Amino acid sequence: MKKEHVLRCQFSAWYPLFRSLTIKSVILPLPQNVKDYLLDDGTLVVSGREDPPTCSQPDSDDEAEEIQWSDDENTATLTDAYWIAMNSSLKCKTLSDIFLLFKSSDFITRDFTQPFIHCTDDSPDPCIEYELVLRKWCELIPGAEFRCFVKENKLIGISQRDYTQYYDHISKQKEEICRCIQDFFKKHIQYKFLDEDFVFDVYRDSRGKVWLIDFNPFGEVTDSLLFTWEELISGRNLKGDFSEGEGLEQDSPAFRCTNSEVTVQPSPYLSYRLPKDFVDLSTGEDAHKLIDFLKLKRNQQEDD
Repeated sequence: MKKEHVLRCQFSAWYPLFRSLTIKSVILPLPQNVKDYLLDDGTLVVSGREDPPTCSQPDSDDEAEEIQWSDDENTATLTDAYWIAMNSSLKCKTLSDIFLLFKSSDFITRDFTQPFIHCTDDSPDPCIEYELVLRKWCELIPGAEFRCFVKENKLIGISQRDYTQYYDHISKQKEEICRCIQDFFKKHIQYKFLDEDFVFDVYRDSRGKVWLIDFNPFGEVTDSLLFTWEELISGRNLKGDFSEGEGLEQDSPAFRCTNSEVTVQPSPYLSYRLPKDFVDLSTGEDAHKLIDFLKLKRNQQEDD
């Protein structure tokens, strides 16, 4: 993975080419003083205007409707900041909502301080014009999101995006899902992206329509989910998972999903949340910790 591959996955680099395939978005330049503020360890102090709640769909074309936004800084998404958001949602109604998520995200800090981590070329780091990307809020079901891996302009792998959970409909419809994503890739993505090796995320709605969500570099900086990067780079163990009788092409990509509830895993973003002791105390789930905490408070009061 080279530095130019990272730059080509910047939102403003690909959005004009694929605008009709993805969620309506607005790109705003991010001033240096905002970047400095986000990297500062100080307290969050932001006021914002409250807007009325609205609901929208990925395919809504109503330019005049009130909208809410999710945020995306260049290539980073804020999935590690879910824990601090109201209702565990990235929906933003005010400026303060956006800055709260930004200040709580380690991913944002990494993109500011190490944008070219894992790049193999030794060339000087190119200058990055950071941007704030506001995306129209849509209720996306995690079980309908998929990550697709492309090498030399060939779709080699598709992984369930939310791999920590078991979704019965994915196991039952995996051939159809794979076929839909293949058709979408060949019609809209193949040979049209700026690189021949890349990763892209899609969403398949209840009608079977596929939507483009994002592009990412083909390399370790991107989560390989149910694959390993050794498999993806070498091409080993990536034969299609379907038999000839299932009607898919011979060169179909490997499709991987969580096949049973036995293989369900904890969320990989748990480590970015509050310490477990804090959670146990706030919910009262650990009685012993709560008792110890109350004793500590009583002793402090007696000492005072």
